[in-house]
Amino acid sequence: MTLIKQIKKEADGKKIAFVSGNFNILHPGHLRFLKFAKESSDFLVVGVNQEDKNVKLLDANIRLESVNHSMYVDYAFILQDEPIDFIARLKPEIVVKGSEHEDKVNSEKELIESYGGKLIFSSGDIKFSSLSLLQDEINQLEHTAIKKPLSYLNRHQIDYNKLLSTLEKFKDLNVLVIGDVIVDEYITCEPLGMSQEDPTIVVSPISSNIFLGGAGIVAAHSAGLGANVDFISIIGNDNYANLVEDKLKEYKVNAYLYSDNSRPTTLKQRFRANSKTLLRVNHLKQHHMSKEMQDQIFNDLEKVIKNKDLIVFSDFSYGCLPISLIEKITNLGKENNIMMVADSQSSSQTGDISKFKGMTLVTPTEREARLGVNDFESGLIVLAEKLRSKSDIKNIFITLGSEGILIHSENDSEEKSEKWITDQIKALNSAPKDVAGAGDSLLISSSMAIASGASVIEAAYIGSIAAACQVGRVGNIPLNIDELNKELRQ
Repeated sequence: MTLIKQIKKEADGKKIAFVSGNFNILHPGHLRFLKFAKESSDFLVVGVNQEDKNVKLLDANIRLESVNHSMYVDYAFILQDEPIDFIARLKPEIVVKGSEHEDKVNSEKELIESYGGKLIFSSGDIKFSSLSLLQDEINQLEHTAIKKPLSYLNRHQIDYNKLLSTLEKFKDLNVLVIGDVIVDEYITCEPLGMSQEDPTIVVSPISSNIFLGGAGIVAAHSAGLGANVDFISIIGNDNYANLVEDKLKEYKVNAYLYSDNSRPTTLKQRFRANSKTLLRVNHLKQHHMSKEMQDQIFNDLEKVIKNKDLIVFSDFSYGCLPISLIEKITNLGKENNIMMVADSQSSSQTGDISKFKGMTLVTPTEREARLGVNDFESGLIVLAEKLRSKSDIKNIFITLGSEGILIHSENDSEEKSEKWITDQIKALNSAPKDVAGAGDSLLISSSMAIASGASVIEAAYIGSIAAACQVGRVGNIPLNIDELNKELRQ
């Protein structure tokens, strides 16, 4: 299919606007320009110039990738022709150029008007530095912000060589993750001020980044750390389902996704300005999947369970893990002597961590632990012991936000002066950018460490390092084994 036919097929009769340019460093002025062009039409096509003899340019594919990050662009490509030649073939209803061209000769003007199109001009005034600063917030991890807990390391005489050996064993693990997949969209906004009519903050969106979230990122973390990962979840019948499938394939996760027409693929949108989240909007339904789908999942799971070393329940209480299915999978795991771990989130929803019985590890927040045992008064150690006793859990990490984690675990050392060990690791990242993914990274990396032979004390440290790495960026970007190795060696 030719480029013109492809564009017209995707536009599907919508009003097309076309812009072209170098877009060497995509700054907010460009984004306002693209926003203006999109608002002038229904479908925005962007041609990224292949080269310009008068300007030193980044590789065209890199510039194209930056343009595709914009939420306003519907179709972008590397422009091989002169813009006027492409316009002659596409015949877009609107062509937009920068206002600096308005008083100059525009050779395409006559052509555009000849087929009934319109040439318009707009300026994207630049009020702050380039989008690369926003991308840095998302992609770059500040290793210098991570501080090692020396007293914890010395107290338990942790051997760095053993930690590194544990990471090396991750590649031998076969992991099954089951739970609610989520699409996380981070919409970066420019704050415009306060509405004069009412006390409302006014922002203008300038870019959007989409990440795999929920149990999906837990599976992606595990694959990024080297394991062979199977992932089971439910999705809707929509475009976000396709995005989930593509992301899991990119992250090398073996996905078993069950389409449920009664719900959309769960989407969470975060609107951010000046490195702060202003608002989160959730698009979801929370009812349990049908009995027929539960039976189908369990029957398929039985076929792949025998070679698994670790089962991870990543529960967001959005319908993927009803109690009946949890009980059947847990019994199957016990029959096959497979280590099982769980997390059940209760941030904007209500979960119940205590429904996961016989787990090797659970990682609730303090609130989630209190909900699990209906105790809102006891101290943390009493709370952890109540949860352990109620659900026959071997090890509990209660996550405490900026205070780190409380460890309550079986004493698995050779010298057992006490049956239970309780300790704490403070949060290791002194300058977190986005704490939303801390619990997921703690859960999966600690669990994989235990499954690879590490003690719970060692696993807690590895998990805390992983969480510190994760909160040093914005959005759910999968952990990778090289990053963890590097941080442990520093």
